[in-house]
Amino acid sequence: MRSTKNYLAWAVVLFVLTSQSLLFADAAPAPGWALKDVKGNTVKLSDFKGKVLVIDFWATWCPPCRAEIPNFIALQDKYGKQGLVVVGISVDQGGAPVVAAFAEKNKINYPLVLADDKVADQYGVTEGIPTTFVIDRKGNIVARHLGLTEPDVFEKEIKRAL
Repeated sequence: MRSTKNYLAWAVVLFVLTSQSLLFADAAPAPGWALKDVKGNTVKLSDFKGKVLVIDFWATWCPPCRAEIPNFIALQDKYGKQGLVVVGISVDQGGAPVVAAFAEKNKINYPLVLADDKVADQYGVTEGIPTTFVIDRKGNIVARHLGLTEPDVFEKEIKRAL
């Protein structure tokens, strides 16, 4: 007979492995940030004023993060001319060289910046990565996703925000 402890452990594993999505009825303003990109240039949230953003907290060593990247590349290609910008905020400890090499190898077509503790705290990225936010043209967070999320979920939210 299996113990309650085993069932609880499996429940926790399933909870962590499944995507958690939150849609916000009362959208809150996205916290501002200024971060360095892989070339050392400062990129600010305000640089994207009037755009729909998908902000993805990720890392090169994270399998679910890597699995989402081709979808983000496709969404950027499909909706970029309509005002979408995907922004990857890397939490890699290896810094710019690691992220830049990964971006080149994977032909990432959207801006990548390097996270600091402040931005992760501001966005409440405490449960794990990938953690992804959809931000509307007014600068409000309209959705939050924890874990691997299907591309059609993002596409519906992007279309609604565009």
